[in-house]
Amino acid sequence: MRHGHGLRKLNRTSEHRLAMLRNMMNSLLTHEVIKTTVPKAKELRRVVEPMITLAKVATVANRRLAFNQDLRTARSWLR
Repeated sequence: MRHGHGLRKLNRTSEHRLAMLRNMMNSLLTHEVIKTTVPKAKELRRVVEPMITLAKVATVANRRLAFNQDLRTARSWLR
């Protein structure tokens, strides 16, 4: 049984999957709307929602956490 194994593999290696999710996160936060499949969108939600939560309060600690996620998007979101 798969109880507790929450990550979808999406038929990709771990490096490819992480790069794809990071690129999709950048596109979503930059353009606000992207076209993708339902499983990718559900997996992307797990990456983007914490980033949006960080952007709600622009503290130094939140900026540092966002920069650890991705530098390009954090610069535009946390001003």
